[in-house]
Amino acid sequence: MKNIENIAQYPPQIRRDIVRMVHDVQSGHPGGSLGTVEFFTALFFDLLEADPKNFKIKGTGEDVFILSNGHITPVYYSTLARRGYFEVKELATFRRLGSRLQGHPSVHDGLPGIRIASGSLGQGLSVALGVAQGKKLNKDPHLVYTLHGDGELQEGQIWEAVLYAGAKGVDNLIATVDYNNAQIDGKVDDVLSLGNLKAKFEAFNWTVVDIKEGNNLEAVIEGLRKAKTLTGKGKPVAVLLHTLMGYGVNFMQGDYRWHGKPLNDEQLAKALEQLPETLQDY
Repeated sequence: MKNIENIAQYPPQIRRDIVRMVHDVQSGHPGGSLGTVEFFTALFFDLLEADPKNFKIKGTGEDVFILSNGHITPVYYSTLARRGYFEVKELATFRRLGSRLQGHPSVHDGLPGIRIASGSLGQGLSVALGVAQGKKLNKDPHLVYTLHGDGELQEGQIWEAVLYAGAKGVDNLIATVDYNNAQIDGKVDDVLSLGNLKAKFEAFNWTVVDIKEGNNLEAVIEGLRKAKTLTGKGKPVAVLLHTLMGYGVNFMQGDYRWHGKPLNDEQLAKALEQLPETLQDY
């Protein structure tokens, strides 16, 4: 697969960034961040048609990514920095007073790569629809990508947007669901089951791509590339990305309690032992 050897150096380093950032300020959301590293790596280092050195807030003439589950900023910020949107050393300011790297994305201080303030769950798909339809009106052939938590799909606004996108044939949109069956209060199936999610999207006139190995970089790249080939055919595309919360750190994997819990000193040391420094720590 093209570039897979070069791209593969990023997931271990991004995971190191995540656990260190959250530990250093004893605040943040490491679980979902660790689980979506392969998605962010595949998107930003393989698929996304965008120039990190020439970031435009309006996103004209390039692909646009909207992070709807905005609490997973550790993985978002690390990916943006490693991709060249801003200097890697700025990761050390995560969640500190005066930092551009706030706990949830913010446009207030003009951080490159951030287009909307997000984290109030359920709103990102509606925003993405506006961007996608704007691109169609402006005859911009580029795509709009989104990421959502599976627990976020318990929000009613999501399904209004899903209904609208399917009914209006917004086919320049790829919405990915981090399908890890974990949210802040427990397993999604226990809190409020989503049922047959694939069938639901299809009933709303979406095309669905199921990526069973959401923590396998090659599988994620292949799945997202497939999703891209399905755009422009009259339907929006949904990607169901099956991941493990906390992936890459054995004592965090699959445990919903790591949704928003920082690591202590001993846990950080154990985590870093499992994550090789493939690039360079900030």
